[in-house]
Amino acid sequence: MTVDARLAEAVALLPDWLPHQHWFTGGRSAPLEVRPVAAALLHDGEPRVWHLLAEVTHSDGADVYQVPLSVHSQRAERLDHVHLGHTADGHVYDALHDKEATAALLDHFADDAPPAEGLRFHVKPDVKVPYGEPSLVLPGEHHNTSLAYGNAALLKVFRRVDPGLNPDVELNEALTDAGSTLVAPYLGWVDGDWSGPGDDAPRSGSLAMLRGFLTTASDGWALATASVRDLYAEGDLHADEVGGDFAAESYRLGMATARVHETLAEVLPSGAMAPSGLNELADTMTRRLDAAVATVPELEPFAAGLRTHYDVLRERAGEVAVQRVHGSYHLGQVLRTVLGWKLIDFEGELMAPAAERRAMHSPVRDVAQMLRSFDYAARHLLITDHPQDDPAHDQLAYRAHEWTQRNSEAFCNGYASAAQLDPRDEPELLTAYETDTAVYEVVFEARRRPTWLPIPLAAVERLAGV
Repeated sequence: MTVDARLAEAVALLPDWLPHQHWFTGGRSAPLEVRPVAAALLHDGEPRVWHLLAEVTHSDGADVYQVPLSVHSQRAERLDHVHLGHTADGHVYDALHDKEATAALLDHFADDAPPAEGLRFHVKPDVKVPYGEPSLVLPGEHHNTSLAYGNAALLKVFRRVDPGLNPDVELNEALTDAGSTLVAPYLGWVDGDWSGPGDDAPRSGSLAMLRGFLTTASDGWALATASVRDLYAEGDLHADEVGGDFAAESYRLGMATARVHETLAEVLPSGAMAPSGLNELADTMTRRLDAAVATVPELEPFAAGLRTHYDVLRERAGEVAVQRVHGSYHLGQVLRTVLGWKLIDFEGELMAPAAERRAMHSPVRDVAQMLRSFDYAARHLLITDHPQDDPAHDQLAYRAHEWTQRNSEAFCNGYASAAQLDPRDEPELLTAYETDTAVYEVVFEARRRPTWLPIPLAAVERLAGV
């Protein structure tokens, strides 16, 4: 594609800037190449606002990233934290942190907005877009960037994009259209086109999602870890004796999860996995384990014990009901409001191929992932605040195990009360999915957060029976 000379100068700044962004998954070394594959001028004024999709080639392959840029003629000190550099056209910034630029982005949802080449903005019927509201980048996003426009709407911008319909867009729309109150209202979306490798036939896919803003929401991870902190502060008390006991919330969360699964099964395709499919699933899990052992040698002593869970899965008789599920379910993907729990971020595992993220699975997979999240919530303070040489470590480790068990049971009880399935009645599936999730966590922590590696390694040791 032909690139405007002004934009080309800005693109030249990306190789040094991208590796320092938390949403960039291509490693911390400079990309081998950054090639624009789509560009649109959203605002030709002060600042100039570009929408950019760039194919980034790195040591592990190539991905397409969404990097909107704003260019100011004079340096904007308030944006120094997202300053890419200076070109002949001006100072270049990450546009999603620039309130003037994000106002121009939101304005394109209007019916009378000028066309933006290669981009399509959609709004659901009867939705009032909060034009004129200033934006605020929400903290805590690891893979995308979410903008709150006042208290009315949230625009989630997908940083790494794949061809096709993003599962987050697909599942949120399906749940909202079905009348579910367990997700934030789905308001609209953005999709677009870009050129493929070597300027092949254009590709298209989801770029952003507009949803209602949950004004009274509290993050599930923050609530759970506050409960654990209360427990640690009263080390002589059991989990059910502490004022911050989380079990009732875990029960309600289990109920909400089951109801979302039920709705997804009603409005989207579902089916049954034959025993041959279970064999394939076990084979896939085994391959992931083998790859993980090659990446993280600390897994090697436990590999044989972990494989036994996959062997047991192969021996399971009968079919397994499968459907669309969340796919990357943990306490950071749920919000507690005054009206109850809401589920968010239905993208699945972002490092997995798009087709895999849209595949059907047993709902037990989501349950297993949440059980692993309870373990993380209970143990992460041991890593950060109470290391092995802390005299209180062993007692608090016991309390952490107790908290995990109590909340895991409460979650499963809540799930079973609202569903036709008690996940504990599928022990082969539940244990295999827990094992697969723990293996994934080991690789993630080894690459991104080594100080937290002991958390999944302890789970792996337990699951391996060592």
